[in-house]
Amino acid sequence: MQIINARLRHQSALHTLEISNGLFASITEQNMELDAQGKQLDAGGKLLCAPFVEPHIHLDAALTAGEPSWNRSGTLFEGIERWGERKPLLNEADIRRRVLQTVELLVQNGVQHIRTHADISDPSLVGLKTLCDIRDELKERIEIQVVAFPQDGLLSFPNGLALMEQALEYGADVVGGIPHFEYTRELGEKSMKTVIELALKYDRLVDVHCDEIDDPNSRFLEVLACEALFNDLGPRVTASHTTAMHSYDNAYCSKLFRLLKNSGINFISCPTESIHLQGRFDSYPKRRGLTRVKELNEAGINVCFGEDSIFDPWYSLGNGKLLRTLDFGLHICQMMGYQEFSQALDLITDNSARTLNIQHHYGIEVGKPGSFILLDGEDDYSVLRNQGEVLLSVRRGEVIMHREPARVTTANWIDR
Repeated sequence: MQIINARLRHQSALHTLEISNGLFASITEQNMELDAQGKQLDAGGKLLCAPFVEPHIHLDAALTAGEPSWNRSGTLFEGIERWGERKPLLNEADIRRRVLQTVELLVQNGVQHIRTHADISDPSLVGLKTLCDIRDELKERIEIQVVAFPQDGLLSFPNGLALMEQALEYGADVVGGIPHFEYTRELGEKSMKTVIELALKYDRLVDVHCDEIDDPNSRFLEVLACEALFNDLGPRVTASHTTAMHSYDNAYCSKLFRLLKNSGINFISCPTESIHLQGRFDSYPKRRGLTRVKELNEAGINVCFGEDSIFDPWYSLGNGKLLRTLDFGLHICQMMGYQEFSQALDLITDNSARTLNIQHHYGIEVGKPGSFILLDGEDDYSVLRNQGEVLLSVRRGEVIMHREPARVTTANWIDR
């Protein structure tokens, strides 16, 4: 496959890219005329970039909002209660139907890499097993990582640790945790040490729902980062949400950021979900509910955005469009300067790839897999401002999604 007239991020010249045997064979600054005889694709000056990465979603819970009842308070903990009511209704067919529908939605919106959490606070492990099986079945079309997520606590839920080991033995890619939901502070701290021990034992990545609460005294992040640092696992460890950080005082954060920077761990923020769930106990002033994305980014700490939910007990909206999530995130975090706009796509592409630890086979570089998306825009700024559609998604040289741009005609109602 040859792609001509393509714009690349942060480069003004048009480029021609060659894909051979599923890999980028060449990337050159030139503008060639379309040759109808060859297998060419004319990008038409649109932006070609690495595929979108969804680093944090719960596919096992997707499309279950209101089943059997709605989260009326809009809180995280009622969401967990509503999900607890839905879990007894889970079976492989139910999960498979909803997961495949949601994955298709993500593919339609330019996503080629997904990290999904699977609730293992269920002795049957039906969600975890079904997601692992779907991961293996779809591996040629999309890359999925499955997190063994102890929704009701790793150490507080009966046999939680045994279920975690069963999940890892079945094939979960990532060890999860939720320290702020454990019964005591001591159990929360112990769970963070246990998560790192399991990652070392099974050679897995780590992704913890960490301090997803408004409580400024919830400080399990420092334990996770310290354990990652001392065990030299930083780049393989992720702290998701960390919303308590918006309630930490600046003196503590100045100390904390030194540890975070030295540890090398990654961060995921889910802006639409967090601004909905957090601050629920506030009247006014009311907290925004997100971690310090702007400050983490400026400190050179890897941070990215994820959707978290699509129509589930925690968040009853969501449409698979990471550009929508990016738009919300930049507004909420007050990252509205031109320099931030010009690098905005990093938060749903390159930074997310680092978080998933897939950077070695991700990106628009010679020798890497010939995977990309074509966006309706010329650069990060124009794509973000206009919420440009994903026009094409190519994985290893094969088209997996193609969208025809909408055509709009307006009447001549303005005298010029």
